[in-house]
Amino acid sequence: MPYTYEDVGATREDRCPPGFRRLHVRARIGEGEAVFRRASEALMTWEMHRALGVGITSDADKAVPGVDVTVGLGPIKAPCRVVWTAEEHRRTAWAYGTLSGHPECGEEAFVVDRTGDGTVWLTITAFSRPAKWYARAGGPATRGLQHAYAQRCGKVLRRLCAGLDE
Repeated sequence: MPYTYEDVGATREDRCPPGFRRLHVRARIGEGEAVFRRASEALMTWEMHRALGVGITSDADKAVPGVDVTVGLGPIKAPCRVVWTAEEHRRTAWAYGTLSGHPECGEEAFVVDRTGDGTVWLTITAFSRPAKWYARAGGPATRGLQHAYAQRCGKVLRRLCAGLDE
């Protein structure tokens, strides 16, 4: 199944293609190597998403390029495919792009990084536009839900890493 947009992988360079809305949310998770390792694991294994209370179905236990994943929010099913991943010394990340049937069209990246002072951050960037009538009808409320979802990711990941700060 093909992606529903052309600029596949644009989130790797933090680019927003013309005609899409950009989302950028950054949340402090904690400090230290143990927090970074735990946050990275929770991110790559879908644990953060499952802890959000959304349904996640995937044909793999870990985010790797080409893996299909469907996010379920109540009756809404949002099929995606992992576009890119990164597992580096101070950065762990992946992004998925929308497939046919997703209410939005675009891409979303989840990045855990550890800065030079040891602080661990979750950054979520995305570009999207409505693909289904109900996403278009939601207008600003749909964008508000996307922003709230991204903020909740930070809160949930912080909770999953609680007590590990150096």
